[in-house]
Amino acid sequence: MNRRHILALAGIGAFAGMPRAMAQTAPPANARTLSAASFGAKGDGQTDDTAALQKALDETFRGNDGTFLTIPPGVYRVERTLRISPQHHVTHATGIIASGARLRSSIADGANVLEVNSRSTFRFLQINGLEIHGSGKEGAGIHMECQEGGKYLYNFSLRDIVVQGCGGDGARLLGNVFEGQLYNCYLRNNKANGITFGHGSRSGILSAIHVMASVFGENGGDGAAMINNCYDVGFHGSYFLLNGRYGLVASNGCTLLSHCGFENNHQAAADFDAGGAGLKLNNFGTLIGCTAYSMFKQQALLDAFIVRRLVMVGCTGSGGGAAKGAYLARVRGQKKAQALAMGCSGDIRTESGFEVLDIGSGEQGGMRFSERWDGRNNLRLGDYVLWVDETGTLRTKKGPPQSDRDGQPVGMRG
Repeated sequence: MNRRHILALAGIGAFAGMPRAMAQTAPPANARTLSAASFGAKGDGQTDDTAALQKALDETFRGNDGTFLTIPPGVYRVERTLRISPQHHVTHATGIIASGARLRSSIADGANVLEVNSRSTFRFLQINGLEIHGSGKEGAGIHMECQEGGKYLYNFSLRDIVVQGCGGDGARLLGNVFEGQLYNCYLRNNKANGITFGHGSRSGILSAIHVMASVFGENGGDGAAMINNCYDVGFHGSYFLLNGRYGLVASNGCTLLSHCGFENNHQAAADFDAGGAGLKLNNFGTLIGCTAYSMFKQQALLDAFIVRRLVMVGCTGSGGGAAKGAYLARVRGQKKAQALAMGCSGDIRTESGFEVLDIGSGEQGGMRFSERWDGRNNLRLGDYVLWVDETGTLRTKKGPPQSDRDGQPVGMRG
C-alpha cells in the first residue's frame, strides 16, 4: 500500500495522534513580558481561569508598548469568551506566546472562545503555540474581525495553532483583516468549517492572507471557506482531508493554491456519486502542483465555474476503491473565460461547450486546441486561424472566421 492508501484508511487515527504545537517563537529581546500565572491563572484543568486570563489580556493590550503575554504549559478551563479589543492604536509587535498551553472551553451558549475585535489600527499581533479544545457548544475557537470604517487589523501572525472540537468554525476572520499569515495551524473536528475568511458584512475588505503548511480536516462543514466575495487568500503546502463537505470553497475565486493536497473529503455524502470535488471554485483561480486522491466519496480535485481565468499547472486527480472513477476537474463557465491546464494528470470534464486549452496533460500529451470555427482556443499562426469544419476539413482564414465554411481548406489556393 502506498502512502495515500495508508492515509485514506488511517486519516482519523493520524489526526488523533496529531502533535501539539511544536515551536515557541520568542518575543523580541527588549519586549515587556507578562505571565498569565501572575494574574492567578492555574492551568490545572479544574479551576475556571477565565477571569485571570482576561485580566492578563487586558494588561497585555492596555498600552502600545509591545507587551507579550506568556501562558505557561497547562490546561486552562474557560467558561466565557476571552476578548482582545484595544481602543487605541497598536503599532508595536505584541501578542501571546502559549506553547504547551491549552484552553479547554466549557462555553455552552454559542459564544466564541477567543475574540480579537479591532476598533483601532491594530498591527503586528502574534498568537503563537495556543491550543483550543471546544465543548461542541461554543461558536468559533478564534474569531478575528474589524468591521469599523477606517480601522484595520493587519500584519498579524497565527503560528502553531491547534483548534479542535468547537461547535462553530475553528477560526473565523472577517472584515478589514489583511496582510496576515497562518503557519503550521491545525483546525480539525469542528462542527462547522475549519476556517472561514470573508469581507465584513457591514464594512471591511479581507485581503493578502497567506496560509502555509496548515491542515484542515474532519470538520463537519468545509475545511476552509471564503465567503462574502473575498478572494485574496493564498494557500501553500496545506492539506484538506476528511471534511464533511468540500476541502475548500472559494465562492469568488482564489488568488493562489500551491502544492496543496485534497483527500477523501465529502464524508457527509451518501456515496461517491453524491460526493464532489476537493475544491469548489467560482470566477478565477491558479493551482500549481495541487493533488487530489480519494478512496471514498471525493470525485475530483476541482469543480469550477470560470468567469475570468483558470490556470492549472502540474496538478493531479485520481482515486481507488469506491472512488476509482475519480478525475482531475469539472470545468465550465462563461464563453469569454479562459482556462489552461499544463502538465496535469487526470481527466478534465467540460460542459456546455466550455473549452480548456490542454498542454502536455493526459497519457497522450501534446496540445489540444479547439476544433470549432468559433472556439475559444483555436490554433493561431500570426493573423491566421485554423479549425476543422463539420466535414472534417482543416480550414484557415486570416482574421476571425464568421462561419464553419469561411476561409480556405488547408493546402488549396483561393
